[in-house]
Amino acid sequence: MFFRTKRTNMEQEIVEQSAIIPYILMKYIDSETGEIKLDLPQDIRKIVLVASGSSYHCARFAVDLVEKISKIETRAIYSSEFLLKNLIPADEKTLYIFITQSGETSDTLKSVERVKKETNLPTLCITNNENSSIWKLCDYQAACFAGTEQGIAATKSFTSQMLCLILISLKLIENIEPQSITERYKKSLFHIPAIVSEAVSKKPEIKKFASRLAKENVIVITADGISYSLAKEGALKIKETSYKNISAAILGEFMHGHVAVLNNKSTLIYIAVDRISDRSINNLNKIKEDYHPNLAIIGPSDDRLKPDYNINIKCENEIQQLFANVVILQLLALETALKLKRNVDHPKGLHKVVLDKSI
Repeated sequence: MFFRTKRTNMEQEIVEQSAIIPYILMKYIDSETGEIKLDLPQDIRKIVLVASGSSYHCARFAVDLVEKISKIETRAIYSSEFLLKNLIPADEKTLYIFITQSGETSDTLKSVERVKKETNLPTLCITNNENSSIWKLCDYQAACFAGTEQGIAATKSFTSQMLCLILISLKLIENIEPQSITERYKKSLFHIPAIVSEAVSKKPEIKKFASRLAKENVIVITADGISYSLAKEGALKIKETSYKNISAAILGEFMHGHVAVLNNKSTLIYIAVDRISDRSINNLNKIKEDYHPNLAIIGPSDDRLKPDYNINIKCENEIQQLFANVVILQLLALETALKLKRNVDHPKGLHKVVLDKSI
């Protein structure tokens, strides 16, 4: 249980992430053997992730990560879209993973029921509530251990889901190849709490940038590859807390017509987890030259770029950088909303189902 010492529930829950992450690692990684203590089906060759809202963004992040690390074919589908599909994936050796913070998201629950009815494939849920309907429905379960999340904007539940997906991914790889590259990834996970704390310490830089965003009418968050899910999550966080009309886009696709929105006074944010590609650098420089937006880089920048803002934490690998960037985006949403005097814990018209297991 945490004592509330911050201005808002949202801020408190962002800070709590540095304590929740080591708790999850303690629960799921054996301290002596390093074994990941998750019960999962054997010999999985394909993964289908089904979720909504922030949980879908988490699923989308997992698609690129799982395929990069394990070469297991992976796809993510919105729960509402899954229910409308004429045919659902039913290949052998496929694992369905359903993600929902409350464990009671209606369209996600109905998606589980459809898989159960139409296939004999194994189902796994990632949820913050071990007494939920989805926990009882699925064959396998992973608890997030995020504790009660009072804020409307998903923060600690989002990073908890991210970490659970990483651990599941590493476990599935080990089931196929016991002598794999997973060891170095597992070791790097234990540095994430310090990275989260360092991100929180960047608050002065983040507040300065938030003051800029609070005045802006056109904001676009762009990214490439695995960072695109964070762009979507960051845009959602700012929308639901600040009521800003903000969009997220893959940078290359953004150049095909969407870039015209920058003819208005605007800010463009680019999220990087690794070296920025030559193509992306060219696109960002062209945008800067043609449209003159405020340019911000969250994550490692490049000497060939001249951003107006760059907020970064140096990390060992892309997993650590993803967590660093997520927390920076969460704080950016918080500070932008506070600058606009919004009630971040109770945004107008939004409601939250909170069912969980406290740590």
